[in-house]
Amino acid sequence: MLEDFINAFKNFKSNKTRTFLSLLGVIIGVASVIVITSLGSSTTKKIQDTFGSAGLDVVSVSAGFISRRGSSSSVQFNEAARTDLFDNVRNIKKIWYKNSLNATMSYGETSSSVNCSAIETGYLEMYSFELEKGEFFSVTDNEEGTQKIILNHATAENFFPAGDAVGQNVILVASNTSFCFEVIGVLKEQSTGMENGAAFIPRGFYSKKIMPNPAAANVMVQATSAEIASTVTTDIKSYYTNKTGNEYAVNVMSMQSMIEQMSKITGTLSLLLSAIAAISLLVGGIGIMNIMIVTVTERKQEIGIRKALGASPMAIRQQFLIESASITLLGGIMGIIVGIAVSLAVEYVQSNAFIVNTNACLIAFGFSVFVGIFFGLNPASRAAKLDPVVALSGE
Repeated sequence: MLEDFINAFKNFKSNKTRTFLSLLGVIIGVASVIVITSLGSSTTKKIQDTFGSAGLDVVSVSAGFISRRGSSSSVQFNEAARTDLFDNVRNIKKIWYKNSLNATMSYGETSSSVNCSAIETGYLEMYSFELEKGEFFSVTDNEEGTQKIILNHATAENFFPAGDAVGQNVILVASNTSFCFEVIGVLKEQSTGMENGAAFIPRGFYSKKIMPNPAAANVMVQATSAEIASTVTTDIKSYYTNKTGNEYAVNVMSMQSMIEQMSKITGTLSLLLSAIAAISLLVGGIGIMNIMIVTVTERKQEIGIRKALGASPMAIRQQFLIESASITLLGGIMGIIVGIAVSLAVEYVQSNAFIVNTNACLIAFGFSVFVGIFFGLNPASRAAKLDPVVALSGE
């Protein structure tokens, strides 16, 4: 068999143009599969990086709308609803209530509209926020409704470019009323998924001074683990649907389920495009079969001599099968190299992380070799069936 491989490569060397044309279809097909799957994997990784790893165990719940008569009234997220949800849905670790308000913040001559979130103690820590300076809200801050505020990195940089935000007082105008808040913390710049508030105040202050005894606008449910967040999302949706008789009573989503859905979409698209790219491998295989048929015709005398010297039909068939498989073997290796090189170039231009889909490389390579064997069977069988007398007498 080794001798057949050596002879195959010698024949390739003596017919360089023909060999190159045979390789081209295989190289393009394998490279296309590698590029498409690598870009798909890189896109998935980019989506995950955009959302960040924090908050993957968090499920967001907000009030929906009434779709028909006879449905229960709109869901109110009060303290009773918190207890009810915790008791009826499994795998919930903790529940946080949040309200949002658009306010105008000012410090000295700087003034800007900000998206402010009224949160409970532990909310920022749950999202794995880290402090650049200062401290988080304490339980007392929330219970007593203290006038303290935490700014995200961009907001603090805008109002306090010198970096001295902690300890300063800012004015927040909400509901046509001005309030003075002490800045107690500045958050580090980081990706935190669904939470992108510019400033945070204790929800206790919001419920005492801005909106007395408010229902929460958003409920953040922390699942016991990120892996089970999608299940908790489904369970919460089912619970409120059964309770209200309205499948649109609440809007429920989680970063984990969003990432899973996007990954499925990119995976499906990659698979579809890879299947289309694999067609070029089949086209290349047909080209290889045609060239091998021509090769058998040109090498009739060689086949006749080998048979006259005692070579069996199986040995002749093996020789041409190995030659056909060698073309796709070489083309598969070159296709992987070209595919990785093109993927690297594209990822470099897009400034994305490069991820090689190893399984796709192996499948594309294996498929290319299979194509060589499959389309080489017919020419190899023709060569094996040649009559040695006829083969030696022909040109």
